[in-house]
Amino acid sequence: MDLRVIGCDGSYPSANGACSGYLVQHEDNTILLDCGSGVLSKLMALTDPAKLKAIIITHWHHDHASDLLVLQYYLLIHQKTLIIYAPLDDNPLKDICISKEFDIRDVREIQDIGPIKVEVLPVAHSLPAYAIKLSCKGKSIIYTGDTNRWENLVSFCRDTNLLICDATFLNEQWRDDLPHLTAQQAAYLGKQSEAKQLLLTHCQPGSDSKSLLAQAREILPSCLAAKAGEWYSVQ
Repeated sequence: MDLRVIGCDGSYPSANGACSGYLVQHEDNTILLDCGSGVLSKLMALTDPAKLKAIIITHWHHDHASDLLVLQYYLLIHQKTLIIYAPLDDNPLKDICISKEFDIRDVREIQDIGPIKVEVLPVAHSLPAYAIKLSCKGKSIIYTGDTNRWENLVSFCRDTNLLICDATFLNEQWRDDLPHLTAQQAAYLGKQSEAKQLLLTHCQPGSDSKSLLAQAREILPSCLAAKAGEWYSVQ
């Protein structure tokens, strides 16, 4: 499997950037994880969105799902339908995505998308949210989505080849009631789960990205900051 970071900004896109969106490919099977603000235009530069096998939405916050609204127009004009796996809890954004262009299904009921096995785990966030695990040929990619707790994710992430983890805050910024992890907490998850590679994501525009990475590397020196446009291969 290969992963392309479409966007990794938290809350809102940076200049010429995009919020959460990750493209996973294996042979002719392509899955998009989240479709936040700014993702669609960058996705269009890579592939026809109508050729996606599915989009998996981790939760219904706008920075993870709002570009579904303009994708809906693309599908309408081209008379296409896409499968969307997402939480089915009541949510205004979900409600306005209900249309004939989207076949919206319960994210908890995914099993396989082509040869890719999909598993989900509920995570702690300010509304229903799920971590996603994609596995194929003995390799796996895990995306935490947004969460403010990491301890319950250790067994789910065990020995994964690529872990993409929420890492929004510096240690000194974090409080127990905030909805995201610190970069150092993400590193603890990567270390304790023995993930082969950790990518820090959901850095808010204007944040001190160097300090975020430095604090994470105090725990896990090999971790990296996700960068829009980069490819990561899991073989």
